[in-house]
Amino acid sequence: MATALTIAGSDPTGGAGLQADLTVFAVFGVHGLGVPAALTAQSTEVVDRILPVEEGFLERQLDVLLNDIRPDSLKTGMLYTASAVEIVAQKIKEYRLGNLVIDPVTVSSTGTSLIEDGTLEALRLRLFPLARVVTPNIYEASVLTGISIRTGDDIEDAARALKDLGPEVVIITGGHLEPEAVDLFYDGKDFHRLGAKTITGDYHGTGCAFSAAIAACLALGHSPLESAKRAKEFLGRAIQNAFHPGKGLGMLGLLR
Repeated sequence: MATALTIAGSDPTGGAGLQADLTVFAVFGVHGLGVPAALTAQSTEVVDRILPVEEGFLERQLDVLLNDIRPDSLKTGMLYTASAVEIVAQKIKEYRLGNLVIDPVTVSSTGTSLIEDGTLEALRLRLFPLARVVTPNIYEASVLTGISIRTGDDIEDAARALKDLGPEVVIITGGHLEPEAVDLFYDGKDFHRLGAKTITGDYHGTGCAFSAAIAACLALGHSPLESAKRAKEFLGRAIQNAFHPGKGLGMLGLLR
């Protein structure tokens, strides 16, 4: 059975972060491994507090796990501190892990910053060169590249700039610049636009679910492009089946 590892923040709602990643892995028939990099107190309405996992314990979690199990793929979500990024990058190289998917989380769906100062630069310099796929949304791509994204040409320029940082594939999500929900896939040679019908509403954990689905598909041996297509279809179904257990953002119907 294929295995995939998520290194991310814990979300008590189960709608994003580590918990959502593990659910997505299971839906794709992949056994999920999970290492929390941060704990959060949050709901569908607010991220109230973030507690980074102590550096030594984050490192210990990874060493103990990776000395026993070598995952077929892995993804990173919220890595709150630059030191967490450094530790993860070191372990990926030390254990020669492949099929890394990076969801460069910066801000929660409710608008709370999910990184400390310096974390973004550490992601750019230390983790991006190790990645097979990076999945920033339009806002994250703009912050990472300094390019103000307003047109289709801007998105392509941002994708090229992100590719120059070292990942094999860049996927910029967030189709609000198009009539459809369009994600841009770029492998350094070709651009592919992955479209889907736009579904109105605000939902929790879409970036987490998309990147986790890509990691699951890579673990199963699919190419990055095929993985992106399958993840896009999965996310569309999950949004269509969203529900509202709380007072705030909708929860993706990952299991429906």
